[in-house]
Amino acid sequence: MSVRHTLLAAATASILAFAIAPASAQTLRYANQGDLKSLDPYTLNESTTHAHLGHVFEGLVARDKDLKIIPALAEKWETPEPTRWRFHLRKGVKFHNGDPFTADDVVFSADRVRKKGSNLQTRIPTDAKVVKIDDHTVDFILTSPNPILNSQWDTWYIMDKKWAEANNAVEPTPAAATTPSFASLNANGTGPFTVESHQPGVKTVYKANPNWWRKPEHNLKEIVFTPIGSDATRVAALLSGEVDVIEPVPIQDITRVDSSPNAQVLKGPELRTIFLGMDQVRDELLYSNVKGKNPFKDIKVREAFFKAVDIELIKTRVMRGLSTPSPLMIAPQLFKLSGDFTRPKFDPDGAKKLLTEAGYPDGFEVTMDCPNDRYVNDAAICQAVVGMLARIGVKVTLLAQPKAQYFAKVLKPGGYQTSFYLLGWTPGTLDSHNVLFDIMGCRDDPKSARGEGNLGGYCNKKLDELTDKVLQESDMSKRDLLIKDAYAIGAKDFGYIPLHQQALAWGVSKKVKLSQRADNQVLLYWATKQD
Repeated sequence: MSVRHTLLAAATASILAFAIAPASAQTLRYANQGDLKSLDPYTLNESTTHAHLGHVFEGLVARDKDLKIIPALAEKWETPEPTRWRFHLRKGVKFHNGDPFTADDVVFSADRVRKKGSNLQTRIPTDAKVVKIDDHTVDFILTSPNPILNSQWDTWYIMDKKWAEANNAVEPTPAAATTPSFASLNANGTGPFTVESHQPGVKTVYKANPNWWRKPEHNLKEIVFTPIGSDATRVAALLSGEVDVIEPVPIQDITRVDSSPNAQVLKGPELRTIFLGMDQVRDELLYSNVKGKNPFKDIKVREAFFKAVDIELIKTRVMRGLSTPSPLMIAPQLFKLSGDFTRPKFDPDGAKKLLTEAGYPDGFEVTMDCPNDRYVNDAAICQAVVGMLARIGVKVTLLAQPKAQYFAKVLKPGGYQTSFYLLGWTPGTLDSHNVLFDIMGCRDDPKSARGEGNLGGYCNKKLDELTDKVLQESDMSKRDLLIKDAYAIGAKDFGYIPLHQQALAWGVSKKVKLSQRADNQVLLYWATKQD
């Protein structure tokens, strides 16, 4: 972030485009590098989107400031038997339009979130039965025990059945949709804020919900969200006071913001793992000059790509020291045996030799998909990887796009249209099972939600068998060993190239107090602002 004075002419011009009247005491203005494309809570399984919509919608459970699961729309729950969970719903809760919240809404939302077009199908097992017992009691009947069933329900938001049916919004809005649906442009939740207006790519205005069932911890009347993709413009807007909170702060601007008189950077470790993936399922890559076969089906090619990536250079040059290189697809804070794994050493000569052994002595061409407004320095990381792979003869064409276009292309609703990509993942359960099931699980069973986030189609049935055992094992020591065995299989297969966990960096006005969670969700219902 920059100082208040000398701004580049281009940045100044851009700021004028976003200029807003000086903020009143209880209007908080927030800017993020990415857009909020859809208000449909099942369109995109992405933490920034979850945070935006978490101001409007609520789940049966929530997570507190320390990420502990707490009651929300469900007051309490129990498991009368290992395969049955019973949730007792909070009474007297109303949706923003006045409709009462009941068990019918939970059953409807459970059906809707598992429908085609939803990007959150793994929230509830495909074969689970959701049964209304009475207006405020719902049973989830499973085919096998699942001790972490509700661990990611803080972002499975409950929708109003009556509202959805009245507005032709029964079906989820896919991320790849080219025409906005009613649910993508309008919202009706039970949460602390209502949506007053939503202009995708321009501005979203939230108003405090005076009828919220919970006592507010914020003092806000209004939140105004503006997407500002330009780092310089976003920083300048914070330092000029035109916005109160920005995310992220570009790494190169952290010192400048911290030295400014009216803003500071909230920093902390993040649980998200940034990684590279490769299409390992198609017989021929969609975007490559190799015809008639898929190079990534050869483990030697995948290992070559892994060893060609200089993770320390990415850490020091691209991330300026604010990243933690990772040998696994999960942050070490979330798996205590992660220290048993080491990352293969950077070895471009060995990588070149492996490519030659695989039949590509001169390398090959491939397109890399990358977001340019989602993760910290995402496009810069991809550009660095392009240069590293060039050293072993692989010519990478980089397609870096805003996240709306990127996710519409590479996710399941878009047909997994990618050959090589960068993605970030924070397990919604804060547990390894989520990574092993969603990201590393085989996606070859159309009746299962396994592998929904597995864009490249990596598949090892032994890993899947271990994942299923992990879900049901209650002995934590035995469970950790099962998880370790599963990660070892993925590492041996070079199924993915984990890069690092990025650091959190939020820019916050000194007039604002805000809690920072390690999952990088900017939740403004915990914000207070002084005059």
